[in-house]
Amino acid sequence: MKYTAGFAICGSFCTFAEVIPQIEALVKSGVDVVPIMSPASYSIDTRFGNAEDINAQIKKICGKEIIHTLRDAEPIGPKKLLDLLIVAPCTGNTLGKLANGITDTSVTLAVKAHLRNERPVLLGVSTNDALGAAAKNIGLLLNCKNIFFIPMRQDAPQSKPKSVVADFSMTLPAADAALEARQLQPIFV
Repeated sequence: MKYTAGFAICGSFCTFAEVIPQIEALVKSGVDVVPIMSPASYSIDTRFGNAEDINAQIKKICGKEIIHTLRDAEPIGPKKLLDLLIVAPCTGNTLGKLANGITDTSVTLAVKAHLRNERPVLLGVSTNDALGAAAKNIGLLLNCKNIFFIPMRQDAPQSKPKSVVADFSMTLPAADAALEARQLQPIFV
C-alpha cells in the first residue's frame, strides 16, 4: 500500500540499531517516510552513536531533511502531511506527555498535529518503567481513539522487571493494522 508515514524517534538510544532498519524497510516497501526526531535524539552523542552520523543515515534512507523543531512539526496537522505517524522508540517521557496533552517537543507536537485529522498514530514503547510509573500512561493511551501500539515485551525481566520494549520487527504489520484502524494483536508478546 502506498502512503506517507512520519517516523518519529525519541531518545531510547539503545534501540536505534533496531529502529533504523524499520525505517529502511518502510522505504523499501514503497512508503514515503518523513523523519522526525526529538531534540534529544537529534542532538545527543551517546555510546550508541554520534548524533550527526545517525542523522545523516536517516536522511539518506528517507531522502528528506529531519523535522526536529516545533516550527517544522506544526504544519503536519494543518497541511495533512501524513497518513500515519509512527513514534518508535517512544520513551516513557514521551508516553507521559502524550497521555497528558503536553506538546513541547517536535515529536509530541507532531502527534498532536496529526491526531487533529483523526489519523492513526503507532507507538513503539521503549522504557525501563513501562510496568511501573509509565504503566498508567500506556493504559490511558490504549483507550485513546487513533492510538495504536507495536506489540511489546519485557526485555530483561530478571534485571529490569518493569522494562518493556516494542518488538520493532512488527513495525510494518502494526502499521498496516493501524491504517485499518485496528490494533495488531497480541499487544504483549
